Amino acid sequence: MQIENQVFTDLRAATMATGTAPYGLIEAAAIAIISGRIAWVGAEADLPADYHDLTRSPLGNRLVTPALIDCHTHVVHGGHRAVEFEMRLNGATYEEVARAGGGIISTVKATRDASVDDLIAQALPRVDAMLAEGVTCIEVKSGYGLDRETELNMLRAARALPDHRPLRVVTSFLGAHAVPAEYKERADAYIAEVCIPTLKEAHAERLVDAVDGFCEGIAFLPDQIRPVFDAARDLGLPVKLHAEQLSNLGGAKLAASYGALSADHIEYLDSAGVDAMAEAGTVAVILPGAFYTLRETQMPPIDLLRKAQVPMALATDCNPGSAPMTSLLMTMNMGCTLFRMTPEETLRGVTTHAARALGLADCGSITAGQRADLAVWDVNHPAELAYRIGFNPLHTRIFGGTL
Repeated sequence: MQIENQVFTDLRAATMATGTAPYGLIEAAAIAIISGRIAWVGAEADLPADYHDLTRSPLGNRLVTPALIDCHTHVVHGGHRAVEFEMRLNGATYEEVARAGGGIISTVKATRDASVDDLIAQALPRVDAMLAEGVTCIEVKSGYGLDRETELNMLRAARALPDHRPLRVVTSFLGAHAVPAEYKERADAYIAEVCIPTLKEAHAERLVDAVDGFCEGIAFLPDQIRPVFDAARDLGLPVKLHAEQLSNLGGAKLAASYGALSADHIEYLDSAGVDAMAEAGTVAVILPGAFYTLRETQMPPIDLLRKAQVPMALATDCNPGSAPMTSLLMTMNMGCTLFRMTPEETLRGVTTHAARALGLADCGSITAGQRADLAVWDVNHPAELAYRIGFNPLHTRIFGGTL
């Protein structure tokens, strides 16, 4: 239902705008929405006369935040990896599973066997779970095809999701996710013969918003990621990187040297990497779901990131292997309980900083001119969103001015 030219009143607005109040919180607030955009936000008592004739909709003193943004997902893929989950619980490490031909590679076969329609159908239940928690924008990566046609099909499926659900999708080409079996021990050849040509074709088909890679010993070394990033730069595409998840190979520093939007995971990030990210304006995307699932012990350097004023985003990392989760609310709780982030940091992490990690400037806060992407919650305080476990207090989701 369209809610054009309305003023929401009787609410508490966690604008996430910079200011002296925590959360940018405005008590007894009002939000004016015109043509799918936020026209004004502030104390209801200060509502400008220009908006007095608009339809008023009281929200019963509920909390309104920017709609949530999941800035790192692999939501489009075939099959599942429940058996490997069981293997890990029986003692196998993530790296051992991968080197035995499992992990990412086991999903490749299921994804290659799926059509675009199959991939869409399998993704939609995961997407629905995200939307039910107030998400309006998700990033979706390729990376489970590792051949030309399947990588393109994954991106085509991701681009088609908004045809089936009211949401915004940002796509990332992740051809440099793993070395497929047919290129075993020939990672450089895979990059040159498959990854980069497919990236160029995907760009020509307008399927790509950013380029990603997995910089790790079980995937690609920095010198192998570099030509992928060079190709992205030649195409005018921003980059991001799975970096320092299992070891410190200097991936975040490499990404920062290309002005990357984000470096993600970063559990093993060192001070040199933090400084490089701070200088480049690269967002740190924290992914506690994978940390939890893999039972890791090396935590990301949250204090170093704070001190360097590196923006910290949070995301589900929704994927079939290391983070089979769809809940950003649970992700926020994990960010607090596992990594000692504050509730305000986690809410900024799934709104303002998540938008920045995707290179989006028109969402992520409740400020004039932004898209009217909002979440209305049955809570009394913003910290409740990160505090509760397995509880969804969403009252209403507003996407571009539509309920």
